[in-house]
Amino acid sequence: MLQILSNKHHSLTELDTIEQGCWINLIAPTAEEIEHVVHATGIDPDFLRDALDEEERSRIEKEDDTVSVIVDIPLIEQDENGQNAYDTFPLAMIACENYFITVCLKENPIIEMFVKRKVRNFYTYKKTRFIFQLLQLISQYYLRYLRQINRKTDTIERELRQTLKNQDLFELLSLDKSLVYFTTSLKSNDAVLEKLLRMNFLKMYEEDRELLEDVIIENKQAIEMSQIYSSILKGLTNAFSSVISNNLNLEMRFLTSFTIILALPTMVASFYGMNIPIPYQHNPHAFGIMLSLAFMLSGAAAFFFWRKRYFKK
Repeated sequence: MLQILSNKHHSLTELDTIEQGCWINLIAPTAEEIEHVVHATGIDPDFLRDALDEEERSRIEKEDDTVSVIVDIPLIEQDENGQNAYDTFPLAMIACENYFITVCLKENPIIEMFVKRKVRNFYTYKKTRFIFQLLQLISQYYLRYLRQINRKTDTIERELRQTLKNQDLFELLSLDKSLVYFTTSLKSNDAVLEKLLRMNFLKMYEEDRELLEDVIIENKQAIEMSQIYSSILKGLTNAFSSVISNNLNLEMRFLTSFTIILALPTMVASFYGMNIPIPYQHNPHAFGIMLSLAFMLSGAAAFFFWRKRYFKK
C-alpha cells in the first residue's frame, strides 16, 4: 500500500502525486510501488527494502542527505487459537531532503494514529520532529501493551488458583515469549535513541532534543517494566509447574494407598480359594473368619495411611 500525505499548506490530506514536503507511507509495498517511490525521490531502494525483513535489526544509516532510522515496533496479532499474541516488527523512518518516508511490513496502529489525524502538532515537512513523535508513540505503545500483558497475567493467575488448565499454562508461555521479544527490541531501540542524542544525524532544535530525551526516558521505563514482568512471569510459571507436579504426586500417593487397601482382601480371598487343604476349611464360620480377617487388614492399612495423611490433598 502506498499513501502520499501532506499538511504543508492546510490540514492533512492525501495526495495523488509525490511532492516536496510530503509524507510517503509504505505498508507491505509491492515492487511496483517501491520502484515508483525510488524513481520519484531518487532514494536508494535498499533503504526501502530493509524494513521489509522481519529480522532486520534496529539501526541508523546516513548517506548524503538521507537518514534512515529503523526501530522495532510492537504489534498485536491473533494466534492459531484466536488469542492475542504480542510481537515486534521493524519500522523504517527515512528523512530525505524533500520527503519523509515510512516503511513497514504490516499495518499498525502507530502509523494509523498519524494517518487518522489523532496526533496533534505534527507536520509532514518537519522531518526531525516527525521522527521523534513517532518514536515517542512507539514507546507509549510498548508501555500500553506491557500493562495489558501484566493484567492478562493477573487474570490467568486467578484462574490457575481455582483450576489448573493446560490452556492457561500455554498462554503464560506465550506471554513470556512476548516479553522476551519486547525486551530485546526495546534494548535495540534504546541504543538507536542514545545514538541519535549523541550524534548529529539529524538537525535538532532545543525542543526536539527535549522531546528525544523524553522518548529515551519512556523507552528505559518500558525496558525496566518488561524485565520486571518477565521475572514475575517466569516465577509464576515455575510455581505452577511445581504445583502441578506436587498435585500429581498427591494423586499417585492416594491411588497407591487405595490400591494397597483393596489388594489385602484380594490376597486373603486368593489364599482361601486354593484347591489345597487350608486351616479352618471345614469350620462352619470359615467364611466369616475370612471376611473379618480381610476387613481387619484393610482397616489397619487404611488407618495407617490416614495417620500418615496420605488421603489429604
